[in-house]
Amino acid sequence: MSKIKKIFRSWKIWVYIVFFVLTIIAINPNPYVKGVTIRSVRQNTSAYVADIASPSPKEAPRARERIIDVNNMPITSVIDFENIINTFPENTTMVIKTSKNKQGYVLNFINKETLGLTVYDAPKSNIILGLDLQGGTRVVLQPETKLSSQDTDILLANMKQRINVFGLTDTIVRSANDLAGNQFIIVEVAGANEEEVKELLAKQGKFEAKVGNKTVFLGGQDVTYVCRTADCSGIDPQYGCQAFADGYSCRFRFSITLSPEAAERQANATRELDVEYNEYGQAYLSKNIDLYLDDLLVDSLRIGSELKGNPVTDIQISGSGIGRDRREAIVDSQKSMKQLQTVLITGSLPVKLEIIKTDTLSPSLGKEFLRNALLIGLLSEIAVTAVVLLRYRKIKVALPIILVITSEIILILGISALLKQNLDIAGIAGIIIAIGTGVDDQIIITDEILDNKKDKQKKYTTWSQRIKKAFFMVFAAYFATIAAMIPLLFAGAGLLKGFAVTTIIGVTNGVFITRPAFAEIMKVILEHD
Repeated sequence: MSKIKKIFRSWKIWVYIVFFVLTIIAINPNPYVKGVTIRSVRQNTSAYVADIASPSPKEAPRARERIIDVNNMPITSVIDFENIINTFPENTTMVIKTSKNKQGYVLNFINKETLGLTVYDAPKSNIILGLDLQGGTRVVLQPETKLSSQDTDILLANMKQRINVFGLTDTIVRSANDLAGNQFIIVEVAGANEEEVKELLAKQGKFEAKVGNKTVFLGGQDVTYVCRTADCSGIDPQYGCQAFADGYSCRFRFSITLSPEAAERQANATRELDVEYNEYGQAYLSKNIDLYLDDLLVDSLRIGSELKGNPVTDIQISGSGIGRDRREAIVDSQKSMKQLQTVLITGSLPVKLEIIKTDTLSPSLGKEFLRNALLIGLLSEIAVTAVVLLRYRKIKVALPIILVITSEIILILGISALLKQNLDIAGIAGIIIAIGTGVDDQIIITDEILDNKKDKQKKYTTWSQRIKKAFFMVFAAYFATIAAMIPLLFAGAGLLKGFAVTTIIGVTNGVFITRPAFAEIMKVILEHD
């Protein structure tokens, strides 16, 4: 019987093959995929109105919706997409064809700012890249006071809702603890800049409306509806944008609906106020309604006399933004309006958060890191190959080791993709560690088999006994590695978790799948040599 047939008679080889095929399916590689993948869709924008949806965080990267062409102009990259959007005529119809809608979404394209689409180059596999390999922002926050598990769940749910309302997707929000027992909240947002993430998450978001010293309503439960459509929100047409000495100021407005209880509080707070008249003869109450965000006064609005003692549920909120020119003032005003709307919808966080650490990486730098990481991985494998060839000086001994190393990398990536584990720089370091321990284990197994061939005088030492001896050392090293990795799951506010998880996946896969298969291969190759 040929050696190849003997190898394929072992069930260990077939377990190895099955797992290898499953991981290839999980990775789902396609180097020829074209188009751009939708990262997020902002609410109340042209894309949102046309029923284009943000991807679900549970969707695999390759399963997410890709934009194929815009008005029959093919899209192969983000540059193509941006060039078309930048030159597209305003106030016209746009048709976007995607991988999930070949007929196309019909949009009323007003301008680039109101399109509401964020995209990135279509992923070529289901491997989820971490922020340091694709660009984005990571914020580590620490609660002001220690939270119970229930309060932590409420905090995480509130923050996720706030992120979704603001229009950011492709995010991870999770809690973490370090070895000293400190609590942290880690938020990772792909493709977002540091400023908007910090502004959104660092604030507790306590919104309070007061008439004098009386609180009439709070953000969250007191507000049953917040308008974010163009017909009842945006730049205030009565005020618009005004020039001043150093630039421009633009005023925004949007309507909200209060709960009956909040409307009654507002009526009670205004019932005893006097009516005053301005120079134009317009009637207002003697006190303003003051709007506070995190205990800071953000606006003070006049109250019309018709609201005196009247439990009105529909009211209008306004504020302003400034800039060096009119366009910058409009952008700042819209940003302030969006943040205020988000807080009114979601309410305040149950506790104040302090920003401990912020990491931001541009997508271009992320691609450079990815290229460097792949280069390091290739150089590592070349170095291992050279060492193995020098050690054994026989290609038939060295080749199985190199092939198993390569397959182990694919197995680790496949399992990570299946578990939706982010691959970052720390994770790549974990792969290198796992491969290093794998080579060490394979050398131990190979040496035991070769020693058995040389040991002519000790006939009682069988192949099985030699391999069992090798695996005793392999398992001892495996449990030592696992014990070392477990503390790293929590160290550094959980930022080393990727390294620990990838290492654990790698060594576990090696000990239970690739090492037994490798031992069978080497036994057949060397047994009758």
